[in-house]
Amino acid sequence: MKLRTAPHWLGNNSIPLMMRRVLLALLPACVCVWLYFGWGFILNLLFLCAACLGIEAVALALRRRDVKTALGDGSALVTAVLIALAMPPLAPWWVSLTAAAFAVGLAKHAYGGLGYNPFNPAMVGYVTVLVAFPQHLSTWPAIGAESQWLSLHQTWQYFLWGAQPGFTADAFSGATPLDSIKIQLGQMRTMSEITGQDNFGWLAGRGWEWINLTAAAGGLWLLRKAVISWHVPASMLATMALLYFAFYAVEPATNPSPVSGLLSGGTMLAAFFIATDPVSGAASNAGRIIFGIGAGLLCFALRRWGAYPDGIAFAILLMNMSVPLIDRFTVPRIYGRRNRP
Repeated sequence: MKLRTAPHWLGNNSIPLMMRRVLLALLPACVCVWLYFGWGFILNLLFLCAACLGIEAVALALRRRDVKTALGDGSALVTAVLIALAMPPLAPWWVSLTAAAFAVGLAKHAYGGLGYNPFNPAMVGYVTVLVAFPQHLSTWPAIGAESQWLSLHQTWQYFLWGAQPGFTADAFSGATPLDSIKIQLGQMRTMSEITGQDNFGWLAGRGWEWINLTAAAGGLWLLRKAVISWHVPASMLATMALLYFAFYAVEPATNPSPVSGLLSGGTMLAAFFIATDPVSGAASNAGRIIFGIGAGLLCFALRRWGAYPDGIAFAILLMNMSVPLIDRFTVPRIYGRRNRP
């Protein structure tokens, strides 16, 4: 009989099972992004999955770890899907490859692999290309435009070369709703004038409202399956809603409504799938609430006063940096010891 070391009770939430459930929960948002932005998302998603798995295999081989077992845990695929959802669907292959390399090769394996990364790998990869390739990261297809759905051949050409013969980026791209709000508020326009334009829908930016709602639905399913806890998403969304409401109540002409703010950009994706990362997040329930509040505060501040229209990724990474300090004051003291670990 083969004996195993403690703990002998393994529980139901194994890492591969949790990752499969996260991927399943992300599926509605992926379908929604595909329906609104076209084949570029599918092409970019498939390439990112292959790139993340390939870089993971190389890193594991260099570290002399079991490649087959580690590749089967699904964490590289989750990273790939999160990057694909954060990046514009028509990003060229070298932009996606750079994001995958920094996410898996640097943010994950440079620190010891799964379970040791202090920063969320997907956000490290995304922020890297956001800073390095700002032009490509601002090329979002314009929802509702006639050129929105490029053919698969045209999409493939843009993916390979970063350009499409006969087209310029302006022909099929447009400002995201958050971009429009930031730019046009600076031009002294009111929110009613901005939200009356074609790229805004009945709740928030056209398309983005449904992407956020489907992401929230997947996140609520993860809560039901106990893959994540409620502390981070509830505290983050409540903080953002309170701030949006406070500013909107004072001056509605120059501030988005709470509903519009929560259903714009990557808010729900971050609240349920990124900020809830158990490795780079806080360890205790009290720490998770503090983490969520901080992420909500930073996201709102970066959206309102920062250079980037969304700011979600920077907010998450800044809170990742704060986790050791949060844990220092919130992790309970171990019984029989005077100091916290």
